[in-house]
Amino acid sequence: MNRPRQRPLSLDSLRAFEAVARRLSFSAAADELHLTQPAISRQIKGLEEELGTTLFIRGTRRVELSAAGAAMAHTVAPLLGSLDRVVRDIRNRRGRPQVSLSTFASFATLWLLPRLAEFQQSQPAFDIRISAADRLDELDDPELDLLLRYCSPQDAPPGAERLFGEILTPVTSARLLEQSLAGQAPPLGEPADLAAHGLLEEDDPRTPASYRLSWRRWLAEQGLGSLEPRRWLFLNYTHQQVQGALAGQGIALARISLVHDLLQRGELVELFDGRCRIPSAGHYYLFELPHARARAEVRDCAAWIRAEATRTRAALGEAPA
Repeated sequence: MNRPRQRPLSLDSLRAFEAVARRLSFSAAADELHLTQPAISRQIKGLEEELGTTLFIRGTRRVELSAAGAAMAHTVAPLLGSLDRVVRDIRNRRGRPQVSLSTFASFATLWLLPRLAEFQQSQPAFDIRISAADRLDELDDPELDLLLRYCSPQDAPPGAERLFGEILTPVTSARLLEQSLAGQAPPLGEPADLAAHGLLEEDDPRTPASYRLSWRRWLAEQGLGSLEPRRWLFLNYTHQQVQGALAGQGIALARISLVHDLLQRGELVELFDGRCRIPSAGHYYLFELPHARARAEVRDCAAWIRAEATRTRAALGEAPA
C-alpha cells in the first residue's frame, strides 16, 4: 500500500485551485492569475497527485468540482482570504501603526463612531480599522486587536473587561413630542397612550435575548401586555430603530447607553419622565486579544475606550468601575 504523502501543499497550487474552483474555468483562472492555461492545468494536476484524488470533473465545455474538490474549496477559500488580509495589514503597518477593532454594527454606529473623531485628532500617529458585524469573532483572530462585545456576564470571554450595563427606555423624536403636546399628534403622557402610535421593534425572534430587549417585555412590565399599537415597524438592527425614531416614524425602545448623547442634544426625548426604565441582562465588554496587548497603539486605544465607558456609566447612574 502506498503511504500518503506528508509534505505541505504548494501555495501556488492552492491559489490556482481556488481560482478554478471559484470561476469553474481553467482559462478564466489563468487570466486572473496572469498565467497560461497549461500552467494552471499542471498545477491542478500536481495538486491532485499530491492528494491522491480528483478535484475537478472535466467536461467538454464545463468544469465541475468533485466531492473532494468541494470540500477542499470550502476550506481553502477562507484560508487564503485570511492570509491575504494579514499580509495587507503587515504591509500597512510598515508605514503607519494600525489598531483593528471588531464590534457589532449598532454599537459602532451609535456609540463608537460619534466619539472616534476626537480621539483620532488626539492620536494622529496610528490608524483604526473597524470591523462591524453581528457574528462573534474568534478570540485568537490574528487580524484583530480589540473586541467590543454585548452579552450576558456568563457569555463574556475569559479576561474580558466590563465597560457598562444597559437600561431600556422609550424614546421619540423631539418633533413628534412637540406635535403631541400641540395636539397635532396623539398624546404621549402615559404608557397606555402608545396604543395610538407606531412602535419600532427589533425583528429578531431567534434568541431568548430578543424578548428581554423587546416592546412586549416592556409593555408586560407596565401592566399593558395586551396593548396593540397603531402599527408595528420591524427592523433588523438597534441603530435602525433609533434612526426610525429620529425620523418621526414611531417610538423606539432604546438602550440608554447607546443614545445618551442624542438625548443630551435633544434630538431624542425620553418619554414618561424616565419613570418607565427597565434594566437589561446584557452588558458591554472590552477584550484585548493577547497577541496585541504589547503594542502601544492598542494600549492607547483601549485606555480611550475605558475613559469613554466611564462617561457612559455616569450617564446610566452606575458606580465607577
